[in-house]
Amino acid sequence: MTARIVIAGAGSGSGKTLLTAGLIGALRRRGLVAQPFKCGPDYIDPGWLGAAAGRPCRNLDVWMLGETAMRDSFARACADADIAVIEGVMGLFDGAGFDSDQGSTAAIARALDAPVLLVLDISGAARSAAATALGFSRFDPDKPVAALALNFAGSEGHARGCAAAIAAATGLPTLGWLPRLPDFAIPERHLGLDQAAHRGDNATTLTRAAEAVKENFDLDALLEIARAAPSLPKPRAAPARRAQQDGPILALASDAAFSFYYQDDIDLLSAAGARVIRFSPVAGETLPQGASAAFFGGGYPELYARELAANTALWRDLHALQDAGAPIVAECGGFMVLTEALIDAEGVLHRMAGLIPGTVRMTDRLAALGYRQATALADTPLAGVGDTLRGHEFHYSVWDRASAPPSPAWLLRGARDGDPAIRAGHAERGLVASYLHIPLAQEPERAARLVARMRVVETRRRAPVARRVG
Repeated sequence: MTARIVIAGAGSGSGKTLLTAGLIGALRRRGLVAQPFKCGPDYIDPGWLGAAAGRPCRNLDVWMLGETAMRDSFARACADADIAVIEGVMGLFDGAGFDSDQGSTAAIARALDAPVLLVLDISGAARSAAATALGFSRFDPDKPVAALALNFAGSEGHARGCAAAIAAATGLPTLGWLPRLPDFAIPERHLGLDQAAHRGDNATTLTRAAEAVKENFDLDALLEIARAAPSLPKPRAAPARRAQQDGPILALASDAAFSFYYQDDIDLLSAAGARVIRFSPVAGETLPQGASAAFFGGGYPELYARELAANTALWRDLHALQDAGAPIVAECGGFMVLTEALIDAEGVLHRMAGLIPGTVRMTDRLAALGYRQATALADTPLAGVGDTLRGHEFHYSVWDRASAPPSPAWLLRGARDGDPAIRAGHAERGLVASYLHIPLAQEPERAARLVARMRVVETRRRAPVARRVG
């Protein structure tokens, strides 16, 4: 089984992403194939890890996928890798609630039987770093910390002093450290870190991180810990990959405005027979010719609202696609642009596709964040009435409409028992759209269902039209 290690933090802001990217880059320089993973529902951090690895980063989420599906996804992605490097989410034990670690980095590490490298922010600390390390090492006997990494060190002496105190208190080794430098960080924006794919200087940042890890980490010790991880159960058979030459075309909106996709979703749709063709709404592109479905993921449409509003040809294509009963799936940012209009942070109204009644309006505060349990209220390309799925929401906009959702897609509840239920999203003909992000890997047959609907559209389109005689 592939060597593996989880990079966890004591909390958010510990510098996990840059340190993990640096580790991946340093391992890659050794000629190793490092498969990156990110714990939890995240799209931005995986961009940085994927850029460092030179291959797509995958998300791991026990709460949304369940342990078996999560392990299957992990094993498929690691098939040709030498080591799996898994970045955690928030703090090691932070999950869906306050009373358990369900959905946490610790739960994922436990499910994968993976050793944990705990990252500590030691800025402003000395021997107190040992107290924090001791607490984390003893908090959960079922998932002990294997080693430490220190971040934001003021100097080498600072790092070595903290490492000695940690070893004396816990007996655990410190494998390395990174310095505290004002320009040695990934910039942030309102949905998290800045996107690697859309930053011109990301290569410089990643190179510096890899060099810093190479200089200040014991990679041999890290590899020894990672390779000691025990074997995992064999995964269930992966979906058979079909030839794509004549499969129905799935138009995937893909640019700076629409980039929040799970790689597993794209792989599963391709395996089910779809030809996934990317196009850029921001660049003025319309649906690829012959498209039998469209998928609009999340991202930052509010930052490109002017360009999107100008792409009226795309809106016409989408109306024609909906009239044909073709599947149109839209999540979060994609949902926003399919409404009648988007009001940006400056209060400027931009006309959008108009497939969904009402407008969306940007707010100056977080409108929704968290896991969701979803029950389908309509028959859609993703689910039948009554089917239940799990997903998550994270957005800074609200949907304004004159009344309750006229044709809601989902009945949503939070992750905790007793959370209230609300009707959300919009479903009409082949359209299913909402703020909800749904990982298809939780039930791969969801991808097959969508592609089957695409084939119906394709067959109908190719059917000869009978001519009236007389």
